[in-house]
This record gives sequence, C-alpha cells and structure tokens, in this order.
Amino acid sequence: MQAIGYDVDADDYHSYVHGRLPYDLIKPDPQLRSILRSINQRKIIFTNSDRIHAMKALDRLGITDCFEQIICFETMNFNLSKATRPEEIPVILKPSMEAMNIAIEAAQVDPYRTLFLDDNVKNIAAGKAVGLQTVLVSYYLVGRSTKTKEADYALEIVTDLVQVVPAIWFKEEEKDQKVTRTRSEMDFLATTAVGA
Repeated sequence: MQAIGYDVDADDYHSYVHGRLPYDLIKPDPQLRSILRSINQRKIIFTNSDRIHAMKALDRLGITDCFEQIICFETMNFNLSKATRPEEIPVILKPSMEAMNIAIEAAQVDPYRTLFLDDNVKNIAAGKAVGLQTVLVSYYLVGRSTKTKEADYALEIVTDLVQVVPAIWFKEEEKDQKVTRTRSEMDFLATTAVGA
C-alpha cells in the first residue's frame, strides 16, 4: 500500500489484517508434523506474512519446532522499520527476485540443491528463475494438482510430498548405493526444504 501512496505502518497493517483471523480454526496436523519430522534436511519457512502471524499459524498446527528458521516480511524488509521516510523504501515480497535472493542468502542455501514449496504460481516461477527446485502445492484446486512449466512437481496437499518427491527421505550415504537413480533424483538427496 505504501507503494501506491498510502501512509501505512507495516506493523499496524499486519496487526489489523492478521488480528482478525480465526486462528482457533487452525487445528494441529499430526500427519504433517510426522512428515516434516521425518525429513532430515533443514526446513525453513519463507512467507510474505509477518513473524507473529507465521508463529501463530505454526503453533496452531503444532509444527513450530519442525522448522529451523522463518524468513518473513521483517527479514525481507529489515530497513523499513528504521526508515525515517518508509514511503521511499520499496516493500519487498515474493515473487520479486529481490525477495527470492534475500531468502537464499538468509537461509545460506544453494538454490540448485533446495526444494521450494509454494501455493502461488508466480512465487514458483520466481523460485525457478533463481534456480530452486520447485513444488506447486495447489490445495485450493481441490481434485487436481496443477503442473506448470516452472513447477518441477505439483501436489494437491503438502502431505502428498512423500509420494511425489520420495528422494528427500534418502540418507546422504545412500547416494552411492543405488545406481538406478536419475540425475534429478540425485539432486534431491541433500536438498534443503524451504516452504511458503
């Protein structure tokens, strides 16, 4: 909103928008927790939301401790709160290339060995453009997963990850033991997962 001339404080905006959300409708998801805990690689949340909203949602789902790091609005816009004239500083969000690069740097990951899950086609395209392996989660299109040219994989729900990208469950030492894997499968063995 600042970009189009409104004098809006980011914290006030997030508080207003997220403060009205019915967090009590978010229930713990033991299946998702089990899947996340079974992935030995680093798992990082990458969201346009503020940290408070991300933490509330993760807490309600019961998966906060499954993630090593949260890359959020504050991470991408660290200078905004310190600015004397915040309207002169552009707000950085996915799907901008700047946001993607900030996330890669903050997470200290190799994008070519990182699996990026998101539910937005534009974010998936941006992730692909910076070299990430991409998974489009299209839960809002019930009954069909949507594969795009930018999405290496498509899921209807996150818990389908086990069937769609099973290679992320292989241990590092298993790389040399199975010679029938494709190059693409090998790339996923030491993948770092970054989520939406």
